[in-house]
Amino acid sequence: MPQKSKSPLPLSITGPTGGGKSAVALLLAEATGGEIICADAYQLYRGIPILTAQPTAAELARAPHHLYGSIPLSQEMDAGTFEKLALSTIAEVQSRGKLPIVCGGSGLYLKSLTHGLSPLPPADPTLRKKLESLSTQELADRLLELDPGSAEQLNLQNPRHVARALEICLLTGQPASELKQSWAMPRSGLRGVYLDLPRDYIYDRVNARTLDMVAAGVLAEVSAIDDDTLSNTASKAIGLWEFRAAADEATSLQEAVAAVQQTTRNYAKRQTTWFKRETAFVNIPVTPTDTAPQITEKITRIFGF
Repeated sequence: MPQKSKSPLPLSITGPTGGGKSAVALLLAEATGGEIICADAYQLYRGIPILTAQPTAAELARAPHHLYGSIPLSQEMDAGTFEKLALSTIAEVQSRGKLPIVCGGSGLYLKSLTHGLSPLPPADPTLRKKLESLSTQELADRLLELDPGSAEQLNLQNPRHVARALEICLLTGQPASELKQSWAMPRSGLRGVYLDLPRDYIYDRVNARTLDMVAAGVLAEVSAIDDDTLSNTASKAIGLWEFRAAADEATSLQEAVAAVQQTTRNYAKRQTTWFKRETAFVNIPVTPTDTAPQITEKITRIFGF
């Protein structure tokens, strides 16, 4: 029988994509009677459960899950909006005396909960228009000059993200990377774990999971999306356009799979860099032979569940 959690303080479980966070969170929820809260920017979206590796129906039935698949693809999302949704959900779970288990690897979303968000300037229409007139390469070159830290963390082929980082730099006179990644003032009651997996192991898991998506029907899933109502945020989900191109026979399935695998591996590398700054979380080294039950047992020992 699951036991009531000794403390309702939230526990975050994070790590690079494909690292087994969801399986550990589910076992921990079953062991403690806790409830899982999504902290993945794209698992929040409805209509792309295969593409974003959301919990299956069977997994959802094993423990309460919150926010997964709760946002329509037409809605824009950001860390500030997520913070409000997640804090409200955490409070609701705590009101029942249950353990909120925050699970996901979206760094800025998690930081909104653990530290709050640094005050960033709103968009400046005049400056934004000037930046949007630049080519992708010109934007990348300017960011490398003004803020090498952001250039290292962002996908420089994404003009929207690069332009926003540049906008912050130019409006504040400070590197956007420094403003976004201040970890100096964690919120009280902060606790969590970072699942630290070897890079080659993560890459193998990412490659295998991409193939699993294809077998599960991801091509049909992305083909059913209405492009006219797709929000800019949702359109950035890894694999969406590569798999769409394969479904439309504009590229081969083999090429699409290879591209998604590479992009996901790059994302996992950026996540690893990001979470090295989160010193308040307990680092749990994970080897290829560690099972989800073994990892869960480590967490229960550390926090006394």
